[in-house]
Amino acid sequence: MSDNPNKKSKAVTGNPFTNDPDTPAVKQAGNGLVEQDGLQYFTGFGNEFSSEAEEGTLPIGQNAPQKCAHGLYAEQLSGTAFTRPRGQNQRSWLYKIRPSIAHKKFKKVDINNINQDWSTCEVDPNQMRWSPFPLPAEDKKVNFVEGLATVAGSGDPSIRAGVGIHVYACNTSMDHCAMYSSDGDMLIVPQLGTLTIRTEFGVMKVCNNEICVVQRGIKFQVNVDGPSRGYICEIFGSHYTIPSLGPIGANGLANPRDFLTPVAAYEDVDETFVVYNKYQGVMFAAEQDHTPFDVVGWHGNYAPFKYDLAKFCVVNSVSFDHLDPSIFTVLTAPTAVPGLALIDFAIFPPRWSVHEHTFRPPYYHRNCMGEFMGLVRGHYEAKAKGFAPGGATLHSYMTPHGPDRQCFEKNSEMDLKPEVIAKGTMAFMFESSISFKTTPWSQKCGALQEDYLKVWDGIERHFVKPGEEKKEE
Repeated sequence: MSDNPNKKSKAVTGNPFTNDPDTPAVKQAGNGLVEQDGLQYFTGFGNEFSSEAEEGTLPIGQNAPQKCAHGLYAEQLSGTAFTRPRGQNQRSWLYKIRPSIAHKKFKKVDINNINQDWSTCEVDPNQMRWSPFPLPAEDKKVNFVEGLATVAGSGDPSIRAGVGIHVYACNTSMDHCAMYSSDGDMLIVPQLGTLTIRTEFGVMKVCNNEICVVQRGIKFQVNVDGPSRGYICEIFGSHYTIPSLGPIGANGLANPRDFLTPVAAYEDVDETFVVYNKYQGVMFAAEQDHTPFDVVGWHGNYAPFKYDLAKFCVVNSVSFDHLDPSIFTVLTAPTAVPGLALIDFAIFPPRWSVHEHTFRPPYYHRNCMGEFMGLVRGHYEAKAKGFAPGGATLHSYMTPHGPDRQCFEKNSEMDLKPEVIAKGTMAFMFESSISFKTTPWSQKCGALQEDYLKVWDGIERHFVKPGEEKKEE
């Protein structure tokens, strides 16, 4: 509750580049909380939070009292090893109506197109592009779990090394069921439709132009109002964090205060539920006689969060040349090698472009990282045609890529005036130090554009040897 119940909250509507009437406004709710679309959240990244849905739930001064308040059970959820350095240690204590062990045996199920058996996957260095991934037929009900499909990835979740890139396409809510991944943290990027995600920690609404992260082991349920589609980047190694800013300073890019974590909310339902467990790339299911969302209170720093991409504070060159796309990093998952990311999640939002004497679109590039791009909305500046919202591209290790011919010709001759670019657009990239393989589903889903390489057809030779005039064609 607000400290002053008679004081009206003022909406914070975002920055002038991405004022979006479809993204609900965030309002201050008092006591360090904010409110968005009827739900309350904590603010901050990686903080220690405490939340209780019923007064007196959380113990004071200890984690596991002999008897918990209200007849609850204390259960710790560890996101890192017990002995990780304190600044990197992640865990939360949950106070539940029943402990998580109260379930029947897990059994393997064939319910979706999740695939992390990379021996069945294609090794292909060619440039790839997909049209919007298919939605379920109108006469077929498909929920989030059933609509999961792996597009690309590599590595092994059993040794906590690697990445899986999935898409989801669904049209109905998860009824009396939940899922969690034992393999890794899931970064979810909605493209179509708003997701209402109930987690053990509380409820989040995540709409187009927002993202969320649900970490390894956290149970969640996705509810939708209609056809919904989006992207998921699952990391098997480290956890997502915000990048260090170096000489940028203390502020900029994704500011910690703009990350939102849900407050405690629970169900008290004694009915049959199915809990799906993604374990070493295989789906398992177990029944239980009660809801898994029975956490009455919790405290800790291992909890799901969401972020509005409109709040990203862009940094860019204000003189000449490009800064590298790492300046657009929202979240990163580090490896043991300093500066080498398992995944960088970067976005390309509306922004000013003012470079002088510079070819302004993304440059031609060969990269020691794999680049998987998706489009949430609008038109990507380097390829205005063929790359549609809900689709994707993949440019693997050292595979050449860059602007198409039309983009190059136009931007090589244009008058360089200050302008806002990418209006109404949100493109993103999962950039990884892992070399991707693509799954059989990605080849056969009907979205792969076999003629993608042709977008670079017709690139002309412009070279003129000094002292010689250009030959007439």
